Amino acid sequence: MRLFLFFGALLGHIYCQETFVGDQVLEILPRDEEQIKNVVELAAEDHLQLDFWKSPTTPGQTVHVRVPFVSVQAVKVFLESQEIAYSIMIDDVQALVDKENEEMLFNQRRERNGNFNFGAYHSLEEISQKMDELVAEYPDLVSKVKIGYSFENRPMNVLKFSTGGDKPAIWLDAGIHAREWVTQATALWTANKIASDYGNDPSITSILDTMDIFLLPVTNPDGYVFSQTKNRMWRKTRSRVPGSLCVGVDPNRNWDAGFGGPGASSSPCSDSYHGPSANSEVEVKSIVDFIKTHGNIKAFITLHSYSQLLMFPYGYKCTKSDNFEELNEVAQKAANALKSLHGTSYKVGPICSVIYQASGGSIDWSYDFGIKYSFAFELRDTGRYGFLLPANQIVPTAEETWLGLKTIMEHVHDHPY
Repeated sequence: MRLFLFFGALLGHIYCQETFVGDQVLEILPRDEEQIKNVVELAAEDHLQLDFWKSPTTPGQTVHVRVPFVSVQAVKVFLESQEIAYSIMIDDVQALVDKENEEMLFNQRRERNGNFNFGAYHSLEEISQKMDELVAEYPDLVSKVKIGYSFENRPMNVLKFSTGGDKPAIWLDAGIHAREWVTQATALWTANKIASDYGNDPSITSILDTMDIFLLPVTNPDGYVFSQTKNRMWRKTRSRVPGSLCVGVDPNRNWDAGFGGPGASSSPCSDSYHGPSANSEVEVKSIVDFIKTHGNIKAFITLHSYSQLLMFPYGYKCTKSDNFEELNEVAQKAANALKSLHGTSYKVGPICSVIYQASGGSIDWSYDFGIKYSFAFELRDTGRYGFLLPANQIVPTAEETWLGLKTIMEHVHDHPY
């Protein structure tokens, strides 16, 4: 086993792929404000190179952190010295990454016979190919709209589902954070579902007879490619930051909604770096420009992972939005529909109270722009695998998420404004 790990690490270095041999993900449970403060101080120790998957919020709420092998002992000693409870959530991150890679390779071989497997993770190229196939298979309903190019010049392709004419629309995106692979996979499954259900499912047929749906499966294409070829844990874009050796901006801290406020970092090396200015990221600006030009988007829904949450504004401030009651009711209804399939429980509420204050997020911008129905999903799981959700959970995740999405879309359809 050790030998296998050694060769895995060796191969990783040959292909310049970052490895996580011996890295652990710890689940930490701070019991009071003092312990939260200790964990926050730990996070500030740059030399430990900690990667927080779930940040410290309030006492009694778990924190998830990937600890590099070289820092594991130091972190455990610190937690024990402060009497902060913790357990090992993932014993060896690389073991999960290796399994994921093997499954992807196996699936690529299997798909050579032409059958696309929605229950597998795919490269950007494979996702693009499948999008083209959907356009070819459903030419009267599905078309491809290029809304711009990423920093590294990859096309940002949106699927447009439309029965023709000038209609109000629903916006849906996924994969703004590169490493959240279940979101891109869920979005692709969803695209296929919308296309195949039109004319068969009365609800979707009725929605598409009066509204268009725009779906962007890979919002951060450069980051996604980088997460598949170089560093599985990459979250940000790949833009170059003037005057810094660190690369990339957190695209979900880059929107013009309380930009640069709490919950975003001004340090270019941070995973939540907000960027030099609002909309500095071409990926964000392309969506903003598209939505402004369209002028009739009635819902804005974004898919993230993980934590099983369904949230609505605000994140950049902790005050209730004007439409709090309605948004809360719709989200509760959607979460109930989602739960009805596999029993997956979602927590519902405004971003600021469900997770933490976070500025520069997409749904805060869309809501302030006038798109009342603005929602963010955090898909499976609650931490057993985190960002490394096994591929056999893609389809169940997509199926249940679909019931939540459909509930929201039905409400939007029935409540024009």
